Amino acid sequence: PAGGYDPQRITIAGDGRVELNDILIGEVWFAAGQSNMEMGVQGFHNCPVARSNEVIARADARRGKIRYVKIPKTASYTPEERVAGRWNEFSTETAPLCTAVGYFFAEMLSRALDVPVGVIDSSWGGSRIECWTPREALETYSDIDLSEKAIAELPDYMRPMAMYNAMVYPLTRYTVRGFLWYQGESNIGRHTEYAARMADMVAGWRAQWGLGELPFYFVEIAPFGYGNGLSPYLREAQCRAQKLIPGSGMVSTNDLVLPCEEGNIHPRDKRSVGRRLAFWALNRTYGRKDVACENMQFRSMEIKDGKACLSFD
Repeated sequence: PAGGYDPQRITIAGDGRVELNDILIGEVWFAAGQSNMEMGVQGFHNCPVARSNEVIARADARRGKIRYVKIPKTASYTPEERVAGRWNEFSTETAPLCTAVGYFFAEMLSRALDVPVGVIDSSWGGSRIECWTPREALETYSDIDLSEKAIAELPDYMRPMAMYNAMVYPLTRYTVRGFLWYQGESNIGRHTEYAARMADMVAGWRAQWGLGELPFYFVEIAPFGYGNGLSPYLREAQCRAQKLIPGSGMVSTNDLVLPCEEGNIHPRDKRSVGRRLAFWALNRTYGRKDVACENMQFRSMEIKDGKACLSFD
């Protein structure tokens, strides 16, 4: 059926009879990554989300238009068929724990398309990209030990393929429109392989969903120091990844952090991040070509009168 706000019912008749009620027809996106994706509308301790109280106070007005699933943190050595989680209406009661980036994405998309939008939030703070990557790709990496003993010795949030097996694979039979990704902080220092590994992860996801070249829109890590000076290299790798992953686009964040937040790995402006992701989707996935979505890209540098002059596309 066409997208709409009137709840639908599905009846399954066979040896028994099952009814699924209160179903909305709309757009569903799969959101994953680490803590900046996991961060709820209410924020973290000492890490607020800008205007969060306003969003929570007005959340009941979005009831029936936005829904989300919060996948619990689950790890597995082998692919799982099921995972816990249920659809939540977006309301004042449920809004605080909804991924803030996912909400602001869904809110913009719902308003622009005038259909309900659902977000499946499958995120885990501190996780590395290898945690979300299928075994088939990881087996080609010489630095990854996939033995059950080696994986069990790692902290649960750093285990290769464990989140893919438990928090991605069980959902691959659910039809989604595309992927949202906000991760990279835990791979700082491994920038030389990050772009290729992101491409491998996306290829594995697309193959398992079997829905073709599902769009993949992702967020540049925050301009936080990380104590080692290596974060610019990871952001550069993220930028390069766009050329390795067809149907992808990156949201830049360097202009979204206040000077007082330079020591905060969880910046407060999740609204702009979510909306920039929505602009990519509106332009590239839904054909709204008048909606700008691309970041400026560095073109060249030349020295004039002792100054470096930069040109951008």
